[in-house]
Amino acid sequence: MEEVQERILDTAFNLFRQYGTRSITMDDIALKMGISKKTLYAHFADKNDLVIHVMSRHLQLIEEECTAARDRSKDAIEEMLLVMKMLEERLRNMNPVAMMDLQKYHAKAFQLFEKHRTVFLLETVRENLRRGIREGLFRDDLELDILSHFRAATAMFCFQPDLFPMTGYDMTRVQRVLLEHFIYGVVNPKGYKELEKHRTQIQTHSK
Repeated sequence: MEEVQERILDTAFNLFRQYGTRSITMDDIALKMGISKKTLYAHFADKNDLVIHVMSRHLQLIEEECTAARDRSKDAIEEMLLVMKMLEERLRNMNPVAMMDLQKYHAKAFQLFEKHRTVFLLETVRENLRRGIREGLFRDDLELDILSHFRAATAMFCFQPDLFPMTGYDMTRVQRVLLEHFIYGVVNPKGYKELEKHRTQIQTHSK
């Protein structure tokens, strides 16, 4: 990907994340970058096209980081905690209105997100649960299909202002609490001890 195009996508993503897509114009993006609108339109047909490319790149990065977390983690619990940390960084300063705008005004881009949630995320959760069972850390009586769908659904809760109003809740905290609750619900006694160890290490490193 060209350097200019990458810069456009990064700038647009940061603006959309903070203010939503509806309130940000191509003029705003060009002004923020110090380039002409003509340069923007040389890379993207219109704002909707830009939003689609921004979402596609953002989801690709998330999927790559999830795969990396799986590959470098020593067990299924650490994998989940690494993913949780990554999501906190990705969601930091994100305004829930961004997802609402995506759903209302950019159907194709929102479909990309839904595919990510219902295909990649669903299978990633399912494989993590299988891994935890193999490693003797998760309960062996887990209903994998039901729990995978449950986790994929709760990943959307922080974007729903009727559940968690923007004025009262921090999106990253909502995601962290929900994922921690999920992990504690699937571990067995051995996994619980490992989870507590991981959490202690994380807290120590963050001080």
